[in-house]
Amino acid sequence: MIINKTNFAISTLTLTLLLGSCGDKFTTEEKDGYVRVNNTKGSDLTFHPESGVQLLKVDQYAFKDLNRNGTLDSYEDWRLSDDERAKNLASKLSLEDIAGLMLYSSHQSIPGASQGFGAATYNGEALKESGASSSDLSDQQKKFLEEDHLRHVLITRVETPSVAAQWNNNAQAFVEGIGFGIPINTSSDPRHGSDSYAEYNAGAGGAISMWPGTLGIAASFDPGLMQQFGEIASKEYRALGIATALSPQIDLATEPRWSRFDGTMGEDPDLTTDLARAYVDGFQSSEDGNWGLESVNAMVKHWPGGGPEEGGRDGHFGYGAYAVYPGKNLKDHLQPFTQGAFKLNGPTKMAAAVMPYYTISHGEGEAVGNGFNKYLITEVLRGEYGYDGVVCTDWGITNDVTSVDKFQGKSWGVETKTVAERHYMVIEAGVDQFGGNNDKEPILEAYKMGVAEHGEEYMRQRFEASAVRLLKNMFRVGLFENPYLDVSETEKIVGNPEFMKAGFNAQLRSVVMLKNHNGVLPIKDKKKVYIPKRYIAPSTNWWGIVTPERTESPFNLEVVSKYFEVVNDPKVADFALVGIKSPDGGVGYDKSDVEKGGNGYVPISLQYDSYTANEARETSLAGGSPFEDFKNRSFNGKTVKTRNVTDMTLVNETKSKMGDKPVVVVAHVSKPMVFSEIEKSSSAILIHMGVQDQAIMEIISGAFEPSALLPFQMPSDMATVEKQFEDVPRDMTPYSDADGNTYDFAFGLNWSGPINDERVAKYK
Repeated sequence: MIINKTNFAISTLTLTLLLGSCGDKFTTEEKDGYVRVNNTKGSDLTFHPESGVQLLKVDQYAFKDLNRNGTLDSYEDWRLSDDERAKNLASKLSLEDIAGLMLYSSHQSIPGASQGFGAATYNGEALKESGASSSDLSDQQKKFLEEDHLRHVLITRVETPSVAAQWNNNAQAFVEGIGFGIPINTSSDPRHGSDSYAEYNAGAGGAISMWPGTLGIAASFDPGLMQQFGEIASKEYRALGIATALSPQIDLATEPRWSRFDGTMGEDPDLTTDLARAYVDGFQSSEDGNWGLESVNAMVKHWPGGGPEEGGRDGHFGYGAYAVYPGKNLKDHLQPFTQGAFKLNGPTKMAAAVMPYYTISHGEGEAVGNGFNKYLITEVLRGEYGYDGVVCTDWGITNDVTSVDKFQGKSWGVETKTVAERHYMVIEAGVDQFGGNNDKEPILEAYKMGVAEHGEEYMRQRFEASAVRLLKNMFRVGLFENPYLDVSETEKIVGNPEFMKAGFNAQLRSVVMLKNHNGVLPIKDKKKVYIPKRYIAPSTNWWGIVTPERTESPFNLEVVSKYFEVVNDPKVADFALVGIKSPDGGVGYDKSDVEKGGNGYVPISLQYDSYTANEARETSLAGGSPFEDFKNRSFNGKTVKTRNVTDMTLVNETKSKMGDKPVVVVAHVSKPMVFSEIEKSSSAILIHMGVQDQAIMEIISGAFEPSALLPFQMPSDMATVEKQFEDVPRDMTPYSDADGNTYDFAFGLNWSGPINDERVAKYK
């Protein structure tokens, strides 16, 4: 029985009678503008009545005729395995269809901004002038969905959960009537943090449960908490229309100066392995443990581990193009992937996707970025470890670049090749998908190059292999059957009180107490607190967004006043509360150094005061770029100033003002820091990796006892930072404070003193 598009003019009652009689094993209804089909003991279906999709009845069950040919094709048969369906559809797709599947869009804001990062137009105008709704598709989205056959979309900021849900429905309806009816697989960078660190994760925004970042959850040393986060986050993701998470970041943070340190799970391979496994299990498994409508594909990053950047410089820029292994320790960096994300406890078995990093892994195969490296992708990842999931490049690796210090393309090692040649190298390396590319043409050019080298049959098989992997990730999370959302349900699910409570509890469990001299904490009475204002220097982020200088309270005084009496005079205060951030010691490159005749490379400092790198290596382990006429990237003997040196001054001056009265320091840390400059002025020290002020106040007031442990070492000084190996965990001399405590991996205090429980025994 086939119902064509014109049948939908009839009433819901008539439609239900037509489809629900004669022993049929399904019922239908129209709800909120969509047709919903319930198959008894089978997959439920949803589709838009104006998309042209027809219903087929086979063996008394209903199926969607997505390609509208009047026949139940294998890929439309939800009774078959995901593998069977993916292979059937891949065999039918045109070259252009597969090229579109191999695209992963650039960052999409919902709605698009009027200018700058995330900008978009609606009928040729900015959103406000166009009269369009916030949930409408932009001109750019319509183009890449229809003309470039793109089906994988990365979303960043959303106006509200309901806008995100309605945008999903609009987008799915747009593609449902095109070609084979392949749905959109929407993805997101991490978006559950209590604040946004937009350089890497532009997805914060929209009411959603707030958790510490993964480094903060790692401080709990509890894989169960990480799995709970995954289970809750996946429900919220699917309610927003997100079926793929561009996470977790399981790089081993063995280089303490790296700017992406705070996105990791710490520096210990065993802890990171257990947490990585728990995260992926939480995201990918539905309530019955298998793939389902609450599952989210996890794309683990960044293979083979982005942690060991030489000197801490990051691979988003040419000056950070090299990962190095002075300790010959690649194995520890592979472990969270091979023993964690690829060996799950749950039945989904392994992470659905992997993202290589931008860096050139020095000495590991050809001297090209990881996404171009056939040895690391085909021989090691796919060959040695048998990984057959999706491999997707990091964003923009095939784009052109003109300098080592500009935020452009990231085609390290292949800068002189054409865009199409880079695409061909990626495909030859064994990668399936191109992050940040909306244009199918370079992929089609790469196909022609492959035909010239290998022949048509080889290249068709190679493209179909990638198509199968990509389609399987869409079939197993139910996108072909159920791509649409109930907007009212989205509003109930995302950021609901139960999820918010769980996230807040995780925040409490992520705060590490490093110092508590003479048991100054907790402060249970509503005492008078002096909170000095913090100076924030002007800055410009990667996207060109300028933050002007300002002076402000580091805490929400309305929140603090619920626990303590806030006063402006330190003389009448019972204690001081000082909020700071870990030292911002730069990125490791300074163009002014080039102008002075230097090579541009400078230290990255983990201390507040000016730092001169007299103990840095005199010859870099790696180097070389078409934009440089040298290979030695050493910064030995150079000096760098920290942007927030005023944080050090703030702590020490507050101590002078308070005299013998307690000074409680709360440091928001994004990487390890040298505490010698402020520790002696601090009566108590709490550190966190991104929490709400209320969580801090709950601990200071004694409502919650601190329980977290350091998932990394705090260095004694910069000399030990220079002497440590970028690829080796826990190889620094940790800082020892005035109370005799050492800020080593797995150290933390509770009210009784140093914590020494089963977590410490297991991981330290």
